[in-house]
Amino acid sequence: MSFESIVKIVSDYWPMFMRGAGTTLLISMVGTIIGSLIGLLIGVVRTIPIPERGIKKVLLKVVNAILFVYIEIFRGTPMIVQAMVIYYGSALAFGIDMNRLYAAIFIVSINTGAYMSEIIRGGIVSIDKGQFEAAHAIGMNHFQTMINVVIPQVIRNILPATGNEFVINIKDTSVLNVIAVTELYFQTKSIAGNNYLYFETFFVACVLYFIMTFTVTRILRYIEKKIDGPENYVMNANQMQV
Repeated sequence: MSFESIVKIVSDYWPMFMRGAGTTLLISMVGTIIGSLIGLLIGVVRTIPIPERGIKKVLLKVVNAILFVYIEIFRGTPMIVQAMVIYYGSALAFGIDMNRLYAAIFIVSINTGAYMSEIIRGGIVSIDKGQFEAAHAIGMNHFQTMINVVIPQVIRNILPATGNEFVINIKDTSVLNVIAVTELYFQTKSIAGNNYLYFETFFVACVLYFIMTFTVTRILRYIEKKIDGPENYVMNANQMQV
């Protein structure tokens, strides 16, 4: 490997690298946001108290069973297999010709949703039960309690895990090359196939992946600190001396 060859690869193919990196960031960011919303909805539903009897009990048990199957399947199978089954399976079984980019976002979203649902459910369960009891005592139902009391606390608590999922998605989008999504790995493989400099080309890709993950991590750490507020603060109040 020579420095000159790396510089030449970057100068000759930088538009392809940038397009691939942009597609990777788009898929991972949108997939993480949608997946987090899916996980939030599932987390709220799975924490609804099940009544002792009635049709509501049956419905909640059925819904929880369906959600449990969804979570276990998508957490228990690799994303590369999910991509193959969803993209090619939908075409064979239902004749659906999915746009590759939309298919990639859909795959990342539902995969992320399965993981985020358990993270959010754990965050909800970790909230002190006294807060639920106090909210119910003033007349709030389950969803009002979640929106006004629980979710704001959960979002702060799960922010590090959400950021970690975002970073994982940036790297895991590389498996989407199996359905010909032109993300960074796909573009890198195409470039290496043209110049036959595999080591140098994938070294550039490694640097780009590191830059993306490092930048995202630093931004999320900054957001966490802003949410936490200053470490040392002084409470100001009007005081009257007699």
